[in-house]
Amino acid sequence: MRETALYIPVKTFLEGLGYACKGEIGGCDLVALAGEGEPVVVIAELKGAFNMELVLQAVDRARAGDEIWLAARLSRKGRHLDRRFRDLCRRLGFGMLGVDEGGRVELLLSPVALPPRRDPRRRSRLVEEHRRRRGDPHPGGGRGTPIMTAYRQRALTLAHAMRDGPKRPRDFRPEIPDAGAILLNNVYGWFAASARGVYGLTEAGRAALARWPQSSGARDGGEEIIDGHVVREPPVAP
Repeated sequence: MRETALYIPVKTFLEGLGYACKGEIGGCDLVALAGEGEPVVVIAELKGAFNMELVLQAVDRARAGDEIWLAARLSRKGRHLDRRFRDLCRRLGFGMLGVDEGGRVELLLSPVALPPRRDPRRRSRLVEEHRRRRGDPHPGGGRGTPIMTAYRQRALTLAHAMRDGPKRPRDFRPEIPDAGAILLNNVYGWFAASARGVYGLTEAGRAALARWPQSSGARDGGEEIIDGHVVREPPVAP
């Protein structure tokens, strides 16, 4: 069972607890939020098996989250059966979720609230990325493919709008207030200036649109296909 196969069962479990989950944010396999204002931040790390590398990953994530979960495949001789391993996770305050071959999630250990040990900057980056990312386009646990970040989504929106001709940054306000910076920095090489303050698509930009097709109805409550995943969006308030 690949790590990505664990993502949907773990996401479904946490959504049952009232959390809004999204994958691959800030290096975390899954980030979930609950509540308005200052949200509860839940981080889950996924592995094919319970091991010390998974624990070390969770330790690294602990300063940015309120709850930390370790999730891995269940097996007959897994470390989750070792009382010492469970005790270590309990002392660290981590929860444990086991996923069987059928995708059923078993609660092995509930997370324990520990004294604050926060990294405010890292925490705020996770919250901002979670809130700016449209839908949940990237399953957690994957490796080796470009992550569909909120920044990449905005760049794709710009590229989609330019498919019929060049545009100016002001053409995208107020929907994408940082359009000028995205076009100027041109991180992905998708844009080129055709005149002063006017930008068009490069061949790389057209190739990106072919790889990540954009639905014209996404901004109005339609759906968008991003990296093979359907992203449904609520209507944008006027």
